[in-house]
Amino acid sequence: MLSVTDLTYKIGARTILDECSVTIMDNWKVGVVGLNGAGKSTLFKLISGDLMPDGGIVEKNAKQRMGMVRQDIPEVETSLLDLVLEADEEMAALWKATETEEDPNKIAEIYEKLADIDAYSAPAKASRLLTGLGFSEDQLSEPFSSFSGGWRMRVALAAALFVEPEILLLDEPTNHLDLEAIMWLEAYLASYPHTLLIISHDREVLNKCIDHVIHVDAQKLKMYTGNYDTFERERAEALGLQQKMHEKQQAERAHMQKFVDRFKAQASKASQAQSRMKALEKMDIVDAVISSRAVHFTFPNPKEIASPMISIDKADIGYTAGQPILRRVHENIDNDDRIALLGANGNGKSTLIKLIADKLAPMSGEVRRSTKLRIGYFSQHQTEELDVESTPYQEMMTLMRVSNPNVTEPKVRAKLGAFGFSKELADNAIKSLSGGEKARLLFAIMSFDAPHLLLLDEPTNHLDIDAREALVQALNNYEGAIVIVSHDPNMVERVADRLWVVRDGECQHFDGDLEDYRNFTMQARREDRKKDKKKKEAKNDNAVAETPKDEPKPAVNPQAIAKLEKKIVSLEGKKSELETLMAAEGFYTKPHDEMAKVQDKHAKVVSDLEDVEAQWLELQAG
Repeated sequence: MLSVTDLTYKIGARTILDECSVTIMDNWKVGVVGLNGAGKSTLFKLISGDLMPDGGIVEKNAKQRMGMVRQDIPEVETSLLDLVLEADEEMAALWKATETEEDPNKIAEIYEKLADIDAYSAPAKASRLLTGLGFSEDQLSEPFSSFSGGWRMRVALAAALFVEPEILLLDEPTNHLDLEAIMWLEAYLASYPHTLLIISHDREVLNKCIDHVIHVDAQKLKMYTGNYDTFERERAEALGLQQKMHEKQQAERAHMQKFVDRFKAQASKASQAQSRMKALEKMDIVDAVISSRAVHFTFPNPKEIASPMISIDKADIGYTAGQPILRRVHENIDNDDRIALLGANGNGKSTLIKLIADKLAPMSGEVRRSTKLRIGYFSQHQTEELDVESTPYQEMMTLMRVSNPNVTEPKVRAKLGAFGFSKELADNAIKSLSGGEKARLLFAIMSFDAPHLLLLDEPTNHLDIDAREALVQALNNYEGAIVIVSHDPNMVERVADRLWVVRDGECQHFDGDLEDYRNFTMQARREDRKKDKKKKEAKNDNAVAETPKDEPKPAVNPQAIAKLEKKIVSLEGKKSELETLMAAEGFYTKPHDEMAKVQDKHAKVVSDLEDVEAQWLELQAG
């Protein structure tokens, strides 16, 4: 059990959490939600001990381990698999001890402990986690230092999951994952065997993984039972009830005040007026519901143009100095299309969007566009192109003056206002904007001229749940075409009506919904793992080198092969008997010379078996 009692934390004069209390029972899966800046990550740091509270306590069972995703893994040459295995410090220490310990009794104890913590299956478990998060079998042996930031965070997540702490804290674990990895993570977290606390802006992940919600709001914590949708419904009902009580109370107060004002000067009514005044003073005031500054987006609707607005004819797509990333792409985009591009990171989704946006020319083939076509293109990388010393108002004014030198201030501010920019916010320097505010500015910039086609490459990365909901509604109200790449399943399901899968150098239509694609992805991953396993086995196979072409191959000798096969069976039987003897209780407490004799026999049998298998392979090769 994890207990938070009267927890208070301040930064300077600002109170982040004020006398908060909440109890989390073992094996609960809790989503921690709230507006950006409400204190969710601060709460995690207080629970983990990375921050010290100004008041109150956090208590847990001393035997329970607590785990978080490490943000500080050094740039080491250790392989991905070994790095994940090393995350379990107890297991790593035990394996190290087997190399240095000489006391047979202690060696026996070490191996018993390794068996108790299921250490022998640990490499397989670590491999499953890494491949589930998008790594191939070949990449597991590559050094950690060779991977970029987003992929390193996947390794850190795999390490946290591998340890399986009794209390696991995950702060936005899907930020660096593609849709396919998120689907895998959803299933994994839903069956996590211990307590889970997760901060996420992805409502689909929360709905699939959690059974309780902690809402961080107005410096307080409130617990709800159920998934995110249940929380949202209950909170809306509670706020509606609170507002009704407030309005009823205000009407009652007004009535009482009217009586006091009317009769306080009359002697016959003075006592009653006095009584009403005291009642007013003692009344427990129910606050009005202050609606949070919900962001509303509005994409301007374009004038309709003929379909197809874009036609891609057998195009090879890639970059100038290399092989094409996508081959023979043959697609049309009509003026009412809602298309989601699916596929793991690195397969070419962003490359295809750049081709559609006319930011990349085809290596071969042809792309035809309507002469009237206007495209709005969104990519998170565009934030780097903004003048951070400028303001949203100045950027929008400069942009709109290109087509209309006489554009007025009210029109510029109206364009920004459609994406939640008040006058004050629009006049702030861009460098002071949050990630979500910069994303909203990019939406405003990309759509100012009412484009016929919106291209959205990961548009939700810096948006909280409310802003994501506003974006979904705005896109569904927009009357042009949309092509979207998103790792938010909720957005894909609600916005797209066509799915294109970008995989293995091709772009293909997917006939089904997102749930069908989820099943397709899981099956494809299982097949990929089987292929990787076969490749690995082939690499490790000690096959004899091919016979030179100019030398005749010796004839296959069936009798010799049969004789070797009998010998292999015999040696495998001896090996099994010796391993059973070595695994028996008390083996490592026997006299050293007796124990060493068995170990020497085992080593000899293993060596003989390898030799015979090599001879068998040589004969089979002919």
